[in-house]
Amino acid sequence: MNKSLVIGIAMIVVLVAGVGIYSSNNSSKNDAVIMEKEKMEQKAIEEKDAMTKKDETSIMDKGDTLIKVGSYEVYTPEKVALASTTHDVVLFFRASWCPSCRAVDADIKANLSKIPRSLSVLDVNYDNSTALKQKYGVTYQHTFVQVDTEGNLIKKWSGSPTLSALVAEVK
Repeated sequence: MNKSLVIGIAMIVVLVAGVGIYSSNNSSKNDAVIMEKEKMEQKAIEEKDAMTKKDETSIMDKGDTLIKVGSYEVYTPEKVALASTTHDVVLFFRASWCPSCRAVDADIKANLSKIPRSLSVLDVNYDNSTALKQKYGVTYQHTFVQVDTEGNLIKKWSGSPTLSALVAEVK
């Protein structure tokens, strides 16, 4: 949740509490204060609902794991389940020490707005993902694996030097 929103809600709660104390000590203004308190509470509820409401640029799975459409995010197993006939998921097996991996990573980050809405690229740490490397037969970094919703391999390739080259490979 946005830190400034939390602070704003906390300020409203303190203000509402203060208004409540004031109104109990000043009964002649009680009706106006109650109305103002209700307005502030309603505004706080609306702001909270706006923040927690499902964003149209995101997809939620059953476990409430957020994945953004047209995104480049860190891999989690739950995000793979969001692949579908209309939403592609590509795993990018990347090592921090690999020069070509760093170049592609930088190009993707520099062009985030150019990632198609139908694609999510998940950044997989090559050095810490032995089981995933075995599952998909990944033997070296800078490997891309497109998967379906059950995590089955659709396509595997390496060497895409840019985001546009990566996108062109997606089936």
